[in-house]
Amino acid sequence: MFGRRLLLLHHEGRTTGLDRTVALEVVAYDREGGSWTLASGFGPKADWYLNLRMMPTTVVQSGSRHFAVTAHFLTAEEGGEAMVRYAAARPRTARRLCSFMGFGIDGSPGSYRRAGREIPFVRLDAGPGQRLP
Repeated sequence: MFGRRLLLLHHEGRTTGLDRTVALEVVAYDREGGSWTLASGFGPKADWYLNLRMMPTTVVQSGSRHFAVTAHFLTAEEGGEAMVRYAAARPRTARRLCSFMGFGIDGSPGSYRRAGREIPFVRLDAGPGQRLP
């Protein structure tokens, strides 16, 4: 229904050890590079984000397929650039996300870059030999 805009992230609870699943919006999708980039809209204290910090290897589901992935946490600078690209591709959604998170933006790339430096971004890299849809 949502194509490549959403994925299911399977992760392990850092305190309970229980399996968890969360649907997340894909900020960037790189079929050739074999990765998905996600933003933690609730900041660095979101449970899924903290769980990935503790155990960065996991599985995602995109469509009906499952992929083994490893999480790589973007630097503030990389997050700023990711936000600029996201805002160019989805201006309305980017504006709403920044407003929801309390960032004052004026619509310029610079304001999105500043906001993106404060938002935790994660790139999920598929394991070798996995072809993305």
